[in-house]
Amino acid sequence: MLSTKHLVQTYRDVPTNWIFEYYCKLPEKLSGQDVKIHSLFNPKDKTPSMCVFFHQKDSKYYFKDFSTGKGGTAIKLIQELFKENIKEASGRVISDYNQFVLTHNGTEHAISEFKVRSKYKVVSTHIRSWMTQDKIFWSQYGISSKLLETYNVCPLESYRMEKTEDGELKSLEITGAFIYGYYKKNGELYKIYQPKVKEHKFIKISSHLQGYDQLEGHPYLLICSSLKDMLTVKAIGLKIDVVAPDSENTLISQDMIENLETKYKKIITLFDNDTAGIAAMKKYKELYGFEYVYLDMEKDVADAVKKYGQSPVFVKLIPAINKKLN
Repeated sequence: MLSTKHLVQTYRDVPTNWIFEYYCKLPEKLSGQDVKIHSLFNPKDKTPSMCVFFHQKDSKYYFKDFSTGKGGTAIKLIQELFKENIKEASGRVISDYNQFVLTHNGTEHAISEFKVRSKYKVVSTHIRSWMTQDKIFWSQYGISSKLLETYNVCPLESYRMEKTEDGELKSLEITGAFIYGYYKKNGELYKIYQPKVKEHKFIKISSHLQGYDQLEGHPYLLICSSLKDMLTVKAIGLKIDVVAPDSENTLISQDMIENLETKYKKIITLFDNDTAGIAAMKKYKELYGFEYVYLDMEKDVADAVKKYGQSPVFVKLIPAINKKLN
């Protein structure tokens, strides 16, 4: 006899782990861990860029697709996947979930108490001297070691990560070439950059508005999508202040925006030339009225300099910026 006691009347009673397992066709059950998958919204996604993650505060799952900038709740996922409003999406979830319960006789859907999975955290770093390999890598973008030092970027020999699991302390020592630590003015590490690895290219330690400590007091401000793009712009020699949030998918807080608006005559954005970057620039324009610069030479300004050199990028970027400033 089929059980109906677990049927639901509202989508809020559907476990968020089930929604992500079912609609994302996950190969594993969600039980408190985070998982990374290929974007459901970007067919060109070669490296998994969509994260389904567990939020400890409310014990629910959420998603963030870094290739398109989409993200949010489980019901938001359904709205985005099927282009439906919340009423249509919730109806779909209720119907599919109830059918699942009936098919499985209410035995596989049960909400379990999630065990919070501990995660490795960076606890120490070992800074080394600059080497020829570093010069070769950064000079592709016209960035010098002096500029890197100005923005508190240091080459790392290694870094240590630790976590406690089942009462046992576990640690990892990561060593290798092309590892860089991003530090705040006070010496606090806020990010690790590993450009030669496919996964965990960035390890975020804390939030920081990159470039804020190095503002020079120019009349105009450019918001870029990354520290590397920022440094590429500074290396070109543009007389403009530059900052970058943690990523182009992270909006600078309203309080900080208001603070910046008191310092500058005008603020514009320059993000990646892709779906996520363009969406982010449009979001800043929608929220704050900031104009944006569209550089269609390569995916981002750093890659443009790497492929064409500083002069061609300078020639194209300057008129584009001046047009927005005027």
